[in-house]
Amino acid sequence: MAIDEANPAEKPSPARMYDYFLHGDNNFAVDRAAGDAVIGQVGELLTKDVVWENRNFLGRVVQHLAAEHGIRQYIDIGAGLPSQENTHQVARRSVPDARVVYVDNDPVVATQGATLLSDEEKRITSLLTADLRDPASILEHPGLTGLIDFDEPVALLCVAVFHFITDDDDPDGILRAFRDRMVPGSYLALSHLNADEAPDEERAKMEAIYRNATSPMVFRSFGAIEKLFTGFELESPGLVPTGLWHRSGDTNRRMYGALGRRN
Repeated sequence: MAIDEANPAEKPSPARMYDYFLHGDNNFAVDRAAGDAVIGQVGELLTKDVVWENRNFLGRVVQHLAAEHGIRQYIDIGAGLPSQENTHQVARRSVPDARVVYVDNDPVVATQGATLLSDEEKRITSLLTADLRDPASILEHPGLTGLIDFDEPVALLCVAVFHFITDDDDPDGILRAFRDRMVPGSYLALSHLNADEAPDEERAKMEAIYRNATSPMVFRSFGAIEKLFTGFELESPGLVPTGLWHRSGDTNRRMYGALGRRN
């Protein structure tokens, strides 16, 4: 079901651009124009590779957490719209009663996402409009506190979201707020654009396009990405290109991801 083009957005949204890259129809003309600008600058093949490998990384992480560790609580931040093969669908193959909270700062995600969930899915799934830059707005939201029990392990999924958080937004402090609520045996999954692997010209073009979006794009070095896992022990294979996490073969190296355990 496509969103209502009679109510166009003024600025492109990373969430809706992501939907466009995934060939969804939950996006506005302004999002498609910005997405086409990205494709025009870095190429359609690279754009598709990065987006789909990141998407598949999310699926493999959730499958691993549910099937291998029995995790039954998930907070998916910057989730975008709950389309096919999203967190709740993957987790519930192994843990049928897995509870999932989707969070995005784009209100379209909550309003439109609700139409994509069945009545049964809504019972143990919540979609929140909140901003990661204000972690208390998420942690204290009734839509989260009504589903998530922080006395039990929880998986925090920050897939392709922190490269929209600037240093001034204090990414370490944001993650600390969540980590302090998470009991041992909880997990952080995170993926991020790697500055070390992106040519300077490509980075400059991407940053310029997202400067006009609702959130800027921030590339970080391998070391800076790894630092985001402070307080978590990385599981094998560590911080690697998302296409190589629990998978082998050819891959691009623009997006890196890892899974860390709270000890």
